[in-house]
Amino acid sequence: MPQLTVERTYLHLPDLSRLRVGEVPAIAAEVVEIRPCPVATARELYHQVGAAYHWHDRLGWSDDTFAEYLGRDSVRVFELRTAGERGGYFELLRHRDGSVEIAYFGLMAHAFGKGLGRWLLEQAAREAFAWGATRVWLHTCTLDAPSALPNYLARGFEPYARDQYTVTLPGTDGA
Repeated sequence: MPQLTVERTYLHLPDLSRLRVGEVPAIAAEVVEIRPCPVATARELYHQVGAAYHWHDRLGWSDDTFAEYLGRDSVRVFELRTAGERGGYFELLRHRDGSVEIAYFGLMAHAFGKGLGRWLLEQAAREAFAWGATRVWLHTCTLDAPSALPNYLARGFEPYARDQYTVTLPGTDGA
């Protein structure tokens, strides 16, 4: 079966003073922490944001595994809302070294093109540092939205590592 080579880029924001703030979105938006985050909500957010970008690592998680993960003190889930409607989310994961990873981040398709991605990323970085992060980091890859990496760079995130891996995407095997 044909394989696709994917490049993954790791980026970090060493401290909050390096965060570059963009324009405020033209529409009203808020970020709300979902605590505790129900498994069904986490699955829905993961699917609605990640399906287009081939997120699949959590598809095989049982409800018990997902519930245990979401119940950890080191995990926080935040939802973007515009006019009472879900527009995206981010998930923070605190590591033992004091860093906080933006483990998942993204918008739903109806929220694209409104300046919400840059604003949501700023909110994620602020929440992470308010939570005591020594640095904030994330990774993106060439399967992600074309605007993802430029957004991270524009907000002040700096690349610090790259790697490659291969995947077989649905439909690439000639089926």
